[in-house]
Amino acid sequence: MTGEDIPNPDYRLHLLKGFAAAAAVVVIWSGFNIVSRLGGRSPLTPYDMTAIRFVFSGIVCLPFVLARWRRLKWPRLAMLAAFGGMSYGLFVYSGFALAPTAHAGILVNGGIPFATALIAWLVLGHRPGIRSEFALLVAGLGIVLIGLHSFGQFSGAPAHQWVGDVFFLLAAICYASFGLLLKHWHVSPLDATIGIAVISMVCYTPVYLLFLPKAITTVPLAFVLWQGVYQGILAASIAGLLFAYAIHNIGPQRATLMLALVPGISAVAAVPLLGESLDAVTIAGVVLVTIGAVLGATHQSAK
Repeated sequence: MTGEDIPNPDYRLHLLKGFAAAAAVVVIWSGFNIVSRLGGRSPLTPYDMTAIRFVFSGIVCLPFVLARWRRLKWPRLAMLAAFGGMSYGLFVYSGFALAPTAHAGILVNGGIPFATALIAWLVLGHRPGIRSEFALLVAGLGIVLIGLHSFGQFSGAPAHQWVGDVFFLLAAICYASFGLLLKHWHVSPLDATIGIAVISMVCYTPVYLLFLPKAITTVPLAFVLWQGVYQGILAASIAGLLFAYAIHNIGPQRATLMLALVPGISAVAAVPLLGESLDAVTIAGVVLVTIGAVLGATHQSAK
């Protein structure tokens, strides 16, 4: 940003609201990692978790969709739902069934800004500057370290943990694609949130009921309701709306880079809440991803 382009008060307020929305997403998504890992440890299948997310969010958002039916751009919303709804949900919940919370924080929340910058570079031609490239390199080293941690079976890592890590990376790629499309198409935060929720519910629920493995009847109803409130209302609807608003105000790269705080918060919170341990490799991965994302965020903010 040049000296002639000093932002006016309205623009500063616009940015402040965007960063405040992204900060709220950080808090909700940190809790999402904990709650989802609890679901992954339960008898619930990833398909159950995905169904719970979509049914609760779809029911909450359905009245808004009916009120705005004619003005919604359904083809674009369907594409956004495919990436940021169904694909993301299936991949991330499959990961939580196999890998620890700290890995989710690093590979999903740390992987989203990495994947966003990489896709913007390779597909859209938005090559980052030298500092951004260095930030991506640092974050990438943290992601690679976690991959080696699982593949190399450090600290007695479970045999299939690396599969969960792959699911987490695929979830990050899906959500990064969603964020870039959301900004490119200028879809409003409300339209994106309600459209994705209802489309995902309508498309996924029949397939789940007819064809997919289910264990939802084996857990208490209170647990299902608790997961539904957090997954469908807080994480999918409220955090989805806030994240779309943040992207609208500050752009997809700065919005996703705010997620740098999630890996550390999730990893630390998982120790007392889930009894998960933090070894040196995992801590190093958290630190590298956080440093890389913070470097990228401060660079983006300076523009």
